[in-house]
Amino acid sequence: MSSFVFGDSWALWALLPLFAAWALLFLQRQGLLGGHRKGSAALRYSSVSPLRSLKPSRTLLYRRIVQCFRIGAVLLLVLAAARPQSGRRRAEVTTDGIDIVLAVDTSGSMQALDLDAERSITKRRNRLQVAQQVVRNFVEKRENDQIGLVVFGEEAFTQCPLTLDHGIVSTFLSQLEIGMAGDGTAIGQAIGTAVKRLKKSEAKSKVIILLTDGRNNAGDLSPKKAAEIAQTFGIRIYAVAAGTRGKAPFLVKTLFGMQPQYQAVEIDEEGLQEIAEITGGAYFRAEDEEALESIYARIDALETTEIKNTAYLEYDEKFEVFVAPALLLLLLEILLLGTRLRKVP
Repeated sequence: MSSFVFGDSWALWALLPLFAAWALLFLQRQGLLGGHRKGSAALRYSSVSPLRSLKPSRTLLYRRIVQCFRIGAVLLLVLAAARPQSGRRRAEVTTDGIDIVLAVDTSGSMQALDLDAERSITKRRNRLQVAQQVVRNFVEKRENDQIGLVVFGEEAFTQCPLTLDHGIVSTFLSQLEIGMAGDGTAIGQAIGTAVKRLKKSEAKSKVIILLTDGRNNAGDLSPKKAAEIAQTFGIRIYAVAAGTRGKAPFLVKTLFGMQPQYQAVEIDEEGLQEIAEITGGAYFRAEDEEALESIYARIDALETTEIKNTAYLEYDEKFEVFVAPALLLLLLEILLLGTRLRKVP
């Protein structure tokens, strides 16, 4: 935030009264407050009535205006003497930092329409679409943390490395599609990929937020083994299971168009609880969008960032802003009163 101040503001209180007194005296001596200028020449006339019909000369008006240039110049010099400064308030932010990797399931089961149950079946969003919005809101709140994105299905890969550019993270989130990593669910592989991104991190806190709706059925690395590896690097895992209990609706293409069909929801809650406990994290279950939002809000509160703000001001001297026009006014006065507006006694 920019600002403008006077470094020696006391000078204004001391010089402005003197300036006001001098300006009144100057105007009086120049005859600009009425009366005649002291020491000016005078001629006697028997009658001035013929002169009264004459219109005032514009030259006289211009001359009076130019005579006031000196007042403006002195006022500007007074302001310059008070050391005008312009600057910007800066805030130096230091943070202990939290590095977060978001591991998002994009397997085929994320097509279920159970997290958006308040809408009609044809207008519902699938699990992935609901999760994208909730996770995007979470990312926007973590202004001082590095965030990365891992996508998993049958395989797992890094969609976005750790970065402070949360706009990029949000863009990658919006581009997620069901099946982009296969139809399986490689939870262990997803944790292992996230650990690779965090193991060399120097952040005070390292976190994986794993969002899934199934059980591990792909990949060579078991979730438990992956969690043990994460624990050795001081990485906590928050496991979030997304899906209702019982059966969930899916839209299936039939001869009569897209029709809802219900399939059993299979989430390995015990396995997710175990990997969370191994790493000192926590397990959550979300059966609708509101619950999912609440879970990410709780994680946001659990993983707080310690921030220290140091505010300081940087100022540059700006006396030339007043001195330059003051000199210009004095120069114009000298030139105009000595040439075009010169007065002959």
